[in-house]
Amino acid sequence: MPFLPSLPENAVVLDVMKAFPESSKPLIDYHEVVLRGPSALSVGERELIAAFVSGLNACRYCRGVHEAVAKEFGVEEGVLAALLDDVETSPVRAEFKPLFAYVRKLTLTPSAMAPEDAAAVFAAGWEEQTLYDAVSVCALFNFMNRLVEGLGVKAADDSYFAVAAKRLSSGADYSGYRGLIAHDHDA
Repeated sequence: MPFLPSLPENAVVLDVMKAFPESSKPLIDYHEVVLRGPSALSVGERELIAAFVSGLNACRYCRGVHEAVAKEFGVEEGVLAALLDDVETSPVRAEFKPLFAYVRKLTLTPSAMAPEDAAAVFAAGWEEQTLYDAVSVCALFNFMNRLVEGLGVKAADDSYFAVAAKRLSSGADYSGYRGLIAHDHDA
């Protein structure tokens, strides 16, 4: 049950966006730029970062949706769980480990960030833009996790995650995030 009485009993994020369209449209536009715009990180990799941040924050809703979306874009089953367990032993390519370590530290202990954290990302071969992109996804999902948890949006199970992932990843009407506000459908 969401914390806002005006929302339906099994509210999803789209219900929140419909209830507050003035602030939701720029937020969806930002999702589109950060998660679908040009980047050295693939869409699947950015969705994996979103799911990773959400897992670190124990936000079941966002973790479930974005893990399912990451899978739609080619991320293999089990990668997220392995990353959450231990970045260093996870099955991601070596150059991704400093990037995920950076995102983990930024999520869990943001005031402890130091130049050497960025230096490790650059030493792995990433450019400044890629670090900026990863930090942007991290920041967005720390925000979204607080929005979802703060409003009591708890609905969702594996079948919902699959439906939401399809809407965010395929079809002319729903590919990407802007389709969420362009149509009157659940997501």
